[in-house]
Amino acid sequence: MARRLADLGYRIAAVHDSHAPSAEALAMELNAEACSKLSDVTARCGIIFTVVTDDAAMAQVFTGEDSLLVNAAGRTFIHCATASPAAHEAAEATAAAAGAFTLTASMASSITQARQGTLYLMIGGDPDVFAKNEALLLDLSASLRHVGPVGHAAKIKALVNMVMNINTAGLAEGLGLGAALGLDLPVLKEIFSQTGANSRVLETDADDMILRDHDCYFSAAHAAKDSGIANALATQAGISVPLSLATQAQYQRMIELDLGGLDKSGIAELTFPERGGNPTETSP
Repeated sequence: MARRLADLGYRIAAVHDSHAPSAEALAMELNAEACSKLSDVTARCGIIFTVVTDDAAMAQVFTGEDSLLVNAAGRTFIHCATASPAAHEAAEATAAAAGAFTLTASMASSITQARQGTLYLMIGGDPDVFAKNEALLLDLSASLRHVGPVGHAAKIKALVNMVMNINTAGLAEGLGLGAALGLDLPVLKEIFSQTGANSRVLETDADDMILRDHDCYFSAAHAAKDSGIANALATQAGISVPLSLATQAQYQRMIELDLGGLDKSGIAELTFPERGGNPTETSP
């Protein structure tokens, strides 16, 4: 995202990453400053994008003596992480108390789309704050939608990933069973594409599942986390989601097998015959 904005002429004043060498390399590339302190980012930037791993990381960047909220009055924070609605709402409230503004910009895309400026964005936040930043967000996206308060954007993103993860797990089972039955998988994939078995994940993940090409764009560990967010929301709402619970369990099993760093397509390692994660596999 920073590279995309720099390409369009935006001034990237500062970057920060918990892995300092990454920030230093990007800062050199974009003629920005690699800040070791969060407060230095706020001091140098009027608009701050955050992309963190989970709820705890979201809270961490806004608490303590060195946080993004030091002298943050008038700044705008745009949060892109998939975190719980409660975490996004807490971040907004904390920022408001410091005189800052907040948007949630949940992304239904990946690294390639971020670099190309073709993200699909679900924006949550005050309509006036959104209006002031809409042109910037349009420069990052092929399409976007303002969906209401920050919590609504986080809830919708959780449901998007819940359904995506279920579809991915289902595709892995279908292709894995096809392999066990001795079917021609490219033919099976083509038939899936012309029937009710078609899905977006068929386009993006099927070949990777067949070829065992699991270079990471969206990790299994993140899939487990995001399904967990959706399942927690279901519990709060009193709604039964057995498919989502089963999907989370599969991705959690990948983590237990030290496969959490694979792309979500790696769930096929649990469903294809003669692969190490398949529970039906027997040792010779």
